[in-house]
Amino acid sequence: MRLLKQLVPVAVVVFGGNAIMGVVQGSPLLTLLFGVAVAVLAVFVYARTVRWSERRAPVEVATQGAAGAVARGTLIGVALFAAVIVIIAVVGGYRIGGLGSPAAAVGLLGVMALAAVSEEVMFRGILFRIVEERIGTWLALVLTGLLFGLLHLVNPHANLWGAIAIAIEAGGMLAAAYAATRTLWVPIGVHFGWNFAAAGIFGTEVSGNGVAQGLLRGVTSGPAALTGGAFGPEASVFAVVAGLLLMVVFMRLARRRGNVVPFRRGADATLAR
Repeated sequence: MRLLKQLVPVAVVVFGGNAIMGVVQGSPLLTLLFGVAVAVLAVFVYARTVRWSERRAPVEVATQGAAGAVARGTLIGVALFAAVIVIIAVVGGYRIGGLGSPAAAVGLLGVMALAAVSEEVMFRGILFRIVEERIGTWLALVLTGLLFGLLHLVNPHANLWGAIAIAIEAGGMLAAAYAATRTLWVPIGVHFGWNFAAAGIFGTEVSGNGVAQGLLRGVTSGPAALTGGAFGPEASVFAVVAGLLLMVVFMRLARRRGNVVPFRRGADATLAR
């Protein structure tokens, strides 16, 4: 029941926010402002529902240290995607076709902020965290990661391999980031940094969504296995390897900090709740 009590209010905010974003998408400034506003509202609603349904302080979205954690995560996300796109460029799969639109990049800041916050709150803050209590970190990471990837099949240019890639490099890696830090701010930052670097900086497709060009106009060509094809660089084998490596780093950190929840069977899981 906690899943429903927390997911439904947050989902209402997110879906309503996305509807507003669709109306104001012609204005980069309004898109930025509304995107950030809805993202903040989603975190606020999540915090309130956690207090109400779990009778505890929502420490995973505590304001103290939030800015620094988001900044660190954003740097990690941007650096990781930049490394992937450089490798794709080295093998001849990416080139800069010219300058893009700074105004579009401003709007993408709002779009990616809302996407990162809403998806991390729902998938890592609610689904992964609550499922992890029952079945442990590793199994929760696998199950919620697969669900996260499968939901990307509804995107316009999606394909099965792209969904699998997202499940590994995003679903698994971002859950590992939460497990290692026990704060949502770091995975939110990584998610935002990766997405904004992909669309807002390098002008590439993001998860098959066909988002607007950013600061650069990116051109990809060559085998889909290397470039990601119509789904975007996230479906590149280089992106999958990069996501896997970072997931391993985060999980090693989680284990070192004692943050890995073991699998519990039957009544033991209920008693441990």
